[in-house]
Amino acid sequence: MKSKKYYLASVSGLATTAERKVRKHLNADCLFAAIQKDFRQIPDSRGANCTISLDDALMSGLAVFQLKHPSLLAFDKQRQKEPQNLHSMFGITNIPCDSQMRTILDPLSLSSLRAPFRSVFRHLQRGKDFEKMAYIDGHYLLSGDGTGFYSSGKVSSPYCMSKKSRNGQTLYYQQMYAASFVRPDCKVVIPVFPEMMTKQDGTSKNDCERNAAQRFYTRFRNEHPHLKVIVVEDALASNAPHIRDLQKLNLRYILGAKPGDHTALFAALAQAVKEERAVQMSFVDPENRKIGHFFKFVNQVPLNKSNPDLLVNVLDYSQIDENEKITTFSWVTDIAITKENVFNLMRAGRARWKVENETFNTLKNQDYNLGHNYGLGKKNLSGVFTILMMLAFLIDQAQQLSCWLFQEALAKEESKRSLWEAIRAFFRNYQVDSMETILRAIAHGIDGPALKEVCRT
Repeated sequence: MKSKKYYLASVSGLATTAERKVRKHLNADCLFAAIQKDFRQIPDSRGANCTISLDDALMSGLAVFQLKHPSLLAFDKQRQKEPQNLHSMFGITNIPCDSQMRTILDPLSLSSLRAPFRSVFRHLQRGKDFEKMAYIDGHYLLSGDGTGFYSSGKVSSPYCMSKKSRNGQTLYYQQMYAASFVRPDCKVVIPVFPEMMTKQDGTSKNDCERNAAQRFYTRFRNEHPHLKVIVVEDALASNAPHIRDLQKLNLRYILGAKPGDHTALFAALAQAVKEERAVQMSFVDPENRKIGHFFKFVNQVPLNKSNPDLLVNVLDYSQIDENEKITTFSWVTDIAITKENVFNLMRAGRARWKVENETFNTLKNQDYNLGHNYGLGKKNLSGVFTILMMLAFLIDQAQQLSCWLFQEALAKEESKRSLWEAIRAFFRNYQVDSMETILRAIAHGIDGPALKEVCRT
């Protein structure tokens, strides 16, 4: 049994940082409440006599990933020994065991989970914090790519895709197309609702990244019809069908392009250089005098011979560092390239890596455990858990962007992994009324002026 219970004490003023109020709509507890409200709007197809509500099951699933539990078993042990904080912090009335959670969440439609992502996004917009992410002429960079989150040669579900290797063995796997809003000089990324790759109704064929991307951007644009967005993707995306899809959706783009895949395009660039129609320029990096930048670009050339009417702007860029190592990148874009904007376009194109590093690698290597099998189920269970994981990641990123208290707790612990460990330790050892209480204790100590101890046992 926990020895002490802490809650937020009322303070008369804001004389110290420890007593400073958190922002009303941009703290973890407010976001938890908003998400739970969205969960309660999801229709429950089960009977009316169910003892565990759908929103209790969903909030329990969110708590698994918010607390960075390595497995449902770890969460279940906490449910049995220390349920108090799950009730007070996450608003869960009846906490399901691991098997109950899997049974309840398995048949859930993935699209029903879109609303909480929109709610968090609206809070960021209303708080003017999302404006910090704008980069080129008020546009926001949306970096997208596909990634796998499950694979096995033995265990599968109807949700899995499959492929056979040369030795005849079958590999079962699951993938998704995901995207995050990024900015070159910002460590924070804002993920949006992902698109799962799975066999579509009426077909036995595996899904693919191109089809998933098409569904993703169509649904994204339906939810954000007026947002000024530049899609940033790798070289797989620089094909005519995908570019035409983006144009129809009024989405700008900066897409990687490889000379080996676009011989006609780069031949046109070389010819433009020869005829002095292309622009070539170079300069030393203003922040690091040991790095040199070299650009050549031309506007309005055909993407390829098969699509002579699809005109793109092509940018070829090389960087040389202090060790004389040369790194080369190339992109196609529908944004007119000029001497004034070429540096920012290059940085935007290179920011594509943030969906790999700050999103996928973070989810796989910083205790969110993307890739761990929390449960395959018979229908959508693995997809539901992956989306709840992404939602927990969005909450953390929103706090890192907008919540000074989260920022101070992170600075105190010096790393995300250390912060997650501190949150779990406080959650396990003390009774608390909110995530704000835990973050204040981490940032300023349990004897801080904004905390009050109310009981001993």
